[in-house]
Amino acid sequence: MRRISYLAFFLIVILIFSGCGTKKFVPRKSASTKDYINTYRSLAIEQMHRYKIPASIKLAQAILESGSGNSTLATKANNHFGIKCNNGWRGAFYRHDDDLPNECFRKYNSVEQSYKDHSQFLTSGRRYSRLFDLNVTDYKGWARGLKRAGYATNPQYAQLLIGIIERYDLDRLDRKKPRQIKKEMEAQAREITPNERFLARGIDSSEFRFHEQGPNNRKIYLNNGKKFVFARENDSFLKIAKDFKIYAYQIYKYNDLNKHSTIYKGQMIYLEKKRNKGTKKYHTVGEGESMHFIAQRYGIKLDKLYKKNRMEPGSQPHAGVKLKLR
Repeated sequence: MRRISYLAFFLIVILIFSGCGTKKFVPRKSASTKDYINTYRSLAIEQMHRYKIPASIKLAQAILESGSGNSTLATKANNHFGIKCNNGWRGAFYRHDDDLPNECFRKYNSVEQSYKDHSQFLTSGRRYSRLFDLNVTDYKGWARGLKRAGYATNPQYAQLLIGIIERYDLDRLDRKKPRQIKKEMEAQAREITPNERFLARGIDSSEFRFHEQGPNNRKIYLNNGKKFVFARENDSFLKIAKDFKIYAYQIYKYNDLNKHSTIYKGQMIYLEKKRNKGTKKYHTVGEGESMHFIAQRYGIKLDKLYKKNRMEPGSQPHAGVKLKLR
């Protein structure tokens, strides 16, 4: 009886802890992978049209090899594909334990360099040449071909790539053109997130310089030298435009939005074009802050904020990241 009770107790403990681990781990990994896809999908599509490597395969390999950009190789060496210092590599390198201790891996100045070198790595020799006879939409053939050609030693490598592609619907990117994805990402960059709505409620007007009392009892403030108001309950572009005798399209353009965007209470609404840079040098991203929220908070044009930080439009920063404002 005692042996059975001990065994039962032991199994219950395992189930409890394994269950807790699953609940904490899966959502965080999934979110990180989605962020990675949003950040680098346009780069993968651009490389696909230049080198004829499926965008789905490139992203799946990067996700698998770099742990969605979180691996030591990715963070320390910008190496997102696990490419080692072979084939006459004469560039920078980084030492890292892999199949053997202290192996030599290629090191890059940027993620973009890593993506380009991966394309050149696959296209430069005979080893992977048969892959380019396949259709760019044949991601399963590419995944199996990479395994047969010896890209990785894991016997399940092809299945792992296919699993990532199908889980995140990456194969749809193989039919996209760079222009299409650019428009999608620009539209995504202008979307207001639920977190942005929540964070706006906590913005205190006393943080800003009061400029003057405007029409319809609207208080006008200054931020980064630009005039803005706080939106009211059930406000709209048209209501604000009428109060200040300007066009509605000017309001949504000044605020990096579109005509279908909904204005929410407490939102900072600029009455003139924002600036190209902020008064501060940097901003450390808080939990849930979007690029649009940060652009509004500092009175900076959204596209300029993306360019300063070499980020793709539509991608979002992680909490704790230091963004350039100047």
